[in-house]
Amino acid sequence: MPCMTTPSKRVSTARPKPATRQAVSSTVATGPFLRFHHSEALRKKTLALLGTIENADDATVHREDLAELVVELTNSGLDAFFIKPLKHAKAGFIVEQSANLGMKGVQQVMASVIRQIICRMGSPQLLSVSGSIRQFML
Repeated sequence: MPCMTTPSKRVSTARPKPATRQAVSSTVATGPFLRFHHSEALRKKTLALLGTIENADDATVHREDLAELVVELTNSGLDAFFIKPLKHAKAGFIVEQSANLGMKGVQQVMASVIRQIICRMGSPQLLSVSGSIRQFML
């Protein structure tokens, strides 16, 4: 049986204000976040690909490039958040090598999953991912 709603007896004349982009982005910008620094070359590559995707007639042509970029950004983040602090803590050669080996396995599995997911996306989803990456860069 379809969901049936009962009409309200009161008719509201006030219209809700639509959310503005500024209100949405300021909410996102003020919340807690983590960030990492990556190379200037990776930044240039990222910005170039995002621009290409956003201006493409068919964003699906760039699926594989975006998947590879997300893998590269993910690897860079894992390095910044785990491997570099571990080295800085001077945990020892064996610990660092074990961590590197473990992270390589994690990166291989994640890369496969990332590629499978992104390479199945349509243009609207690719543009959404592109926009999210751009938001992270602010």
